[in-house]
Amino acid sequence: MKKISYPTIVTIGIFDGVHKGHQVILKKLVREARRLNLKSVAVTFDPHPVKVMRPGAEIPFLISLKHRLKLIKKIGVDRSLVEKFTRRYSRMSAEDFVKRILVGKLNIRALVSGENFLFGFREKGDAQLLKKLSGLYGFKLYTVRPLKIAGDTVSSTRIRKAIERGCLGLASKLMGRPISILGTVVKGKSLGRKLGFPTANIDPHHEAIPPSGVYKVDVITGRGKYKGLLNISGRKIIEVHILNFSRWIYGMDIEVIFKTKIREEKRFKSLEALKRQIALDIQKSS
Repeated sequence: MKKISYPTIVTIGIFDGVHKGHQVILKKLVREARRLNLKSVAVTFDPHPVKVMRPGAEIPFLISLKHRLKLIKKIGVDRSLVEKFTRRYSRMSAEDFVKRILVGKLNIRALVSGENFLFGFREKGDAQLLKKLSGLYGFKLYTVRPLKIAGDTVSSTRIRKAIERGCLGLASKLMGRPISILGTVVKGKSLGRKLGFPTANIDPHHEAIPPSGVYKVDVITGRGKYKGLLNISGRKIIEVHILNFSRWIYGMDIEVIFKTKIREEKRFKSLEALKRQIALDIQKSS
């Protein structure tokens, strides 16, 4: 990381999902930056620290890094810095992180942190240590209480579990926006085209995917926003039929926004029966 010459106000976190809890912190960062005439900086990490420290752990991301940075920028943060997380990085003490990174590299004048934020080697750094170090190095410290919705704290873990259970209404409420899949259109088996309903197969950029079934969706492409019908199979194959759309989009990134679940996935005795069911599903999604 190159040293920043201008004075900054900083926040630190993974920000997976950039959910409502994250938004409270990031909006506080932007407000204080304007009030103090500082540049706002969000420091995040890639890959996820848990995936480095526990390689076998399965932690599906809510959104991709690219999507994360886009949403952080949309809130109004001046700059995002992505720190590559390694085992060597993990051994940096909390005190060294503040001295070497925040003070030495980021020219920090203020820090916005969640009350429960932990950092440094073995997560020994906390709000109490930050308060002590802010006095030592002369930067302001603003702490933000955890946001609670429906009686519990908003967290990426809670949202991840809600998505995997198919509770998309709750997940959307906690996220602060509709649940979506951002991914690249790839070649499939072209069965939908043979049936008269061409589909785009999606290679998702993240891993937290709703359960199998057929969903009414909106599809955002480089050409605009369209209605669509999405199928997620038990093997996590994701296909979307975009209504009134016939452009070439292989290799393009598209975003599919979930509206409602139409039905569960099921097997059909014949291709004709499948074709009839798809026609009925399209009626419901149009």
